[in-house]
Amino acid sequence: MQFAKLNNLNIHFQEIGAPEGKPLLVFINSLGTDFRIWRDVIIRFVGEAQVLTYDKRGHGLSDVGSAPYTIEDHASDLAALLDHLGKRNAILVGLSVGGLIAQALYKTRPDLVSAMVLSDTALRIGTPDMWADRIRSIDIGGMDSLADATMTRWFTPEFRQKRIQEVAGYRTMVARQPIDGYLGTCSAIRDADYTADAAAISVPVMCIVGEEDIVTTPAHVYDMAAAIKGARLKKLLCVYAHFACIEKPDTFANLVKDFIRTMNEQMQEIKMEAGSQSIH
Repeated sequence: MQFAKLNNLNIHFQEIGAPEGKPLLVFINSLGTDFRIWRDVIIRFVGEAQVLTYDKRGHGLSDVGSAPYTIEDHASDLAALLDHLGKRNAILVGLSVGGLIAQALYKTRPDLVSAMVLSDTALRIGTPDMWADRIRSIDIGGMDSLADATMTRWFTPEFRQKRIQEVAGYRTMVARQPIDGYLGTCSAIRDADYTADAAAISVPVMCIVGEEDIVTTPAHVYDMAAAIKGARLKKLLCVYAHFACIEKPDTFANLVKDFIRTMNEQMQEIKMEAGSQSIH
């Protein structure tokens, strides 16, 4: 296991190398999860991309620190990790709150970001009243009290019926989540709104949403994609529920590969055009 002391927190991460020149993919988790949710996607990039995953503060094996947090706190941790590892030009793959963290990192440290894949996320997630209710229910009943309801938000009925053991494992992940870390991130999501920043995004962006996602609905994701006017590449695709990376990892990985391929083709076209103009 790999750990680093960053922003006075012990952050758990995993770095998987690749041949020189391969792109860097940074996977950013959703609320109440650790980086194991990306396993079935990551294995499809072995040798094709550098991979970096990590447990954000208050999650997995990373320190909880002082809660509540802001999304900028989470973004600062990721920036510190990338600086620690000497990484730049990252393609950020953010799921749910991970998408907010990606947007915050681009806003605060655009030098670290070359592109973004925003999966089942939005410019703003939920309402203050919704998050107040969530925080209140956990204060009363603890993490176990919301674990079953979380499974219905994360996965389609078909997945829950056919993959009973896996769903039970993800339920355990939620139930064992540190309360302070979960509530701290709930507060961060409640207060985050990147609507005013969307038009300034000028790196390639792909937006993905599950057709049965009741957390960040297709309408939310469509609105986000429409607001990112500066993106050189946008793609909308309906892929099952909130966790495409778990329900359909092969489909999800292929979307990311196509996204990278398209970016590379566009860069080659730009270089060829620039070369042609210099000759004339």
